[in-house]
Amino acid sequence: QVQLVESGGGLVQAGGSLRLSCAASVRTGSTYVMGWFRQAPGKEREFVAYITRTLGRTYYADSVKGRFTISRDNAKNTVYLQMNSLKPEDTAVYYCAADYSPSAVRLQQSWTYWGQGTQVTVSS
Repeated sequence: QVQLVESGGGLVQAGGSLRLSCAASVRTGSTYVMGWFRQAPGKEREFVAYITRTLGRTYYADSVKGRFTISRDNAKNTVYLQMNSLKPEDTAVYYCAADYSPSAVRLQQSWTYWGQGTQVTVSS
């Protein structure tokens, strides 16, 4: 069982930055693919980014590419999401996810473990 705890959300003006953290209860470095999703009010949860287990390769949704950076610190069992140049449309609850080998990484159904979410609000 993997427990995930997100932190770092908050209120920021458009153009600002936030860094989200996701702390895992177990060692994740060589075992779990880690990802971030988000859910805006009235919308489905959508893929944001993920990072692979061993090589740490990163992949992003087109909507955040060039603005967001996912990274992981395996010594701390923590994954981060650095968000720059934030826009009002980035407002959502952001969720951390983990899975050994998600079959379709952009689909939430492929991920087994989830955090409780952290709210990010970007004002215009």
